[in-house]
Amino acid sequence: MNGQRLLSLDAFRGFTIAAMLLVNNPGDWGHLYGPLAHAAWHGWTFTDWIFPFFVFISGISMTISLGRRAALGDSKRSLLLQTWRRGLIIIAIGLALNLIPSFSFETLRIPGVLQRLGLCTLLAAPLVLWFNWKQQVAWIVGLLTAYSVLMLCVTVPDALGVLHTGSLNKGEDTGAWLDRLLMNGHLWAQAKTWDPEGLLSTLPAVASQLTGVLVGHWLASKRQPIEKAMWLMVAGLACLWLGQLGDAWLMPINKSLWTPSYVALMAGWSCLVFGVFFWLLDAMPLPLARQRVARWSLPLVQFGMNALFLFALSGLVAKILGFIKLGDGRSLKAALYAPIQALDIAPVNASLLFAIAFLALMYLVAWAMWRKRWFVRV
Repeated sequence: MNGQRLLSLDAFRGFTIAAMLLVNNPGDWGHLYGPLAHAAWHGWTFTDWIFPFFVFISGISMTISLGRRAALGDSKRSLLLQTWRRGLIIIAIGLALNLIPSFSFETLRIPGVLQRLGLCTLLAAPLVLWFNWKQQVAWIVGLLTAYSVLMLCVTVPDALGVLHTGSLNKGEDTGAWLDRLLMNGHLWAQAKTWDPEGLLSTLPAVASQLTGVLVGHWLASKRQPIEKAMWLMVAGLACLWLGQLGDAWLMPINKSLWTPSYVALMAGWSCLVFGVFFWLLDAMPLPLARQRVARWSLPLVQFGMNALFLFALSGLVAKILGFIKLGDGRSLKAALYAPIQALDIAPVNASLLFAIAFLALMYLVAWAMWRKRWFVRV
């Protein structure tokens, strides 16, 4: 890597944020193509790729960033404090977004996507700084084992007081009980008794981040780029196999519970999809072909250079569209969506068209920031 940015990592990050903006902003939540919605519970869809991709990317970035700064002479204590600062800022941004539009701390949802990313950063930082890759593998196994034991062996009451041991139904698992115990009244409004970004499932989410850390070590090695790309693909296929074994023998693949089988499966897809980007943009032994792919992937790179800012901005814009009311009582979003709904197309296509228009608007912001060389860092 020789101190240069990995174009493939920026493009992969851009692909991930673009996918998140697309699935988070349909015209109508009642009309979605199946892959653009989360799995109802067990199982997975394209949408269930997105969050673990972000966690995986965070792990790669952490390894590369901390490694470079350590090589420049920064102490581990200094690096830890800087990384913790970043994690706390990410959590604060997530909480601030959750406060809008009610600005009520009594009903504030404490968990969230950014909160999980920040918390994973806080927990993973010391593991990256003070442990080598073999010890990090042991941490992954330990975190997944501890989580599995807590989920499958501990008896807990559900929201009605009925006891369950090893139940993985909604609101009946150990993680849901812990969230109600510590954050009752501050959970996901659509569920109230459980949260898809709950505290206990942060343990396997940290394991997901450590899989990205391991890939970061591999990318920083002195191996040839072609060899790196090849073994990324092999590792990806192996993790897919482990994920399917875990689904059959341990716990089902489940994004909301972030089960060990989900960790393995998403690590596999992360390695495979990132491996394709890495091959095309950094490892392909044909310079002219690499340059052509780089031109085609420029919009993704532009998204990826300000991914956190665009995610936060898109959440803010979506909330504004929802809570601003016009004179006829409709929300601003409903008014903007009405002309698309009036088109002679299926409702599911109208909903998708609105999401694409929203994505295009965010791309204009990404392009303008890239053109001005404005890169928001935390």
